Amino acid sequence: MTDGPLSRFAAALSRVAERWLPDAFVFALFATVVVFVAGLAIGVPAGDLVSAWGNGLPDLLAFAMQMSLVIVTGYVVATARPVRRAIDALARVPQDPRVAVATVAAFAMLSSWLNWGFSLVFSAVLARSIARELARRGRKVDYRALAASSLLGLGSIWAQGLSGSAALQMATPSALPPKIRAIIAHGGAIPDGLVGFQHTVFLWQSLVSVAIEIVVVTLVMWLAAPSEATARDAASLGIALDDEDPDAPDARPTTPGEKMEHSPILTLAMVALGGAYLARVFSGGLTTLTVNTINLALLLVGMLLHWTPARLMRAVREAVPATWGVILQFPFYAGIAGMIATTRLNDRIAHLFVSVSSPRSFPALMAAYSAVLGIFVPSGGSKWIIEAPYVIAAAHELRVHIGWVVACYDLGEAVANLVQPFWMLPVLALLGLRARDVMGYTFLVFLVLLPLVLVLTTLLGATLLYPL
Repeated sequence: MTDGPLSRFAAALSRVAERWLPDAFVFALFATVVVFVAGLAIGVPAGDLVSAWGNGLPDLLAFAMQMSLVIVTGYVVATARPVRRAIDALARVPQDPRVAVATVAAFAMLSSWLNWGFSLVFSAVLARSIARELARRGRKVDYRALAASSLLGLGSIWAQGLSGSAALQMATPSALPPKIRAIIAHGGAIPDGLVGFQHTVFLWQSLVSVAIEIVVVTLVMWLAAPSEATARDAASLGIALDDEDPDAPDARPTTPGEKMEHSPILTLAMVALGGAYLARVFSGGLTTLTVNTINLALLLVGMLLHWTPARLMRAVREAVPATWGVILQFPFYAGIAGMIATTRLNDRIAHLFVSVSSPRSFPALMAAYSAVLGIFVPSGGSKWIIEAPYVIAAAHELRVHIGWVVACYDLGEAVANLVQPFWMLPVLALLGLRARDVMGYTFLVFLVLLPLVLVLTTLLGATLLYPL
């Protein structure tokens, strides 16, 4: 099979990205300069911008630790022996390289609806296993396309799923300050200012948009994947795919200390303790899902699957290097967020959108706004606290379905991840690639998905009534 037009276009984008795109850290530095200059352009004193940047640097340290644990716990679960066997079995299913790329894309999106952190790492491990399996059969699959496919859940539907940040905050009583709850409540239009999942994640309009996105993006990646004649496999990129055999026996413990490390007794005790805690927490329903509870749940599952402290420690030790990008870059994005919040750049942009909006066009414009801001501040739900007051106030003023506005905001935030390399870092570290290696493909999906999102938010939004 020869390369089609879309595949050739993706290859051209990849060549441009490989030549011109810097490392993701340079992207963060460049974004810092852009926001600083924009602040000066609207009249903010340079000293105020410097102070806002410096004061903002530590604001996401706790969040950075949470995100690092998402990476580590996801890796721990995905590399446990039972899960690795399941992944290896799944990796043997695709027989054709293009089908393999589409399979990873579909799996990444479906699993990200359940939980983006698990999907991010699990999909990367699946992509690597498929590449290894096809290489053993003498088939050549483009490793960059596989890696890009593993990122597409985070660049499409994750925020419309059960771990969507804004939806979780709107549904969780303690997640937003009382002043913001009052704005959402709007004098009793929305009781207690709470918007449950039934008005965001589980809207039939949201589920329909998710299904359409999955079909379209999977088809795009199938068409964009290079043929075997032009594919660049892992070997041609200098990447070794020989991972540890999940069935290899552990070293035999000889000392009392080593026997404790290889005993499941303490593991089972911790799993029982953590499981009891989560059972109490989750008795409150889906609204109790937070990054912290997700991390704890994944850690407990990982402990149980690895069975002994020795195996768990080894998995964590292998996972930690993949967190370096988060540790290095999060402070700089926090500084950017600090300057944006201080200068009210986001406020000005939002009011500009409102001034040219109608009830029909507001959802699409809000999705576009969220995508633009997400390129500069890829901080997940933390920026929703800044934006929710004027976004929700504008929705009330225009009489637009509040839950749909949240869903549209989440849609835009996810699409930004296709051109903002920040969240690609954990996967790329596991796969041995750089952002420039995959962004030709993710940018292609961005070009297709963004107009599709704008159409869906407009058409489906017309079927909903204010306020919920």
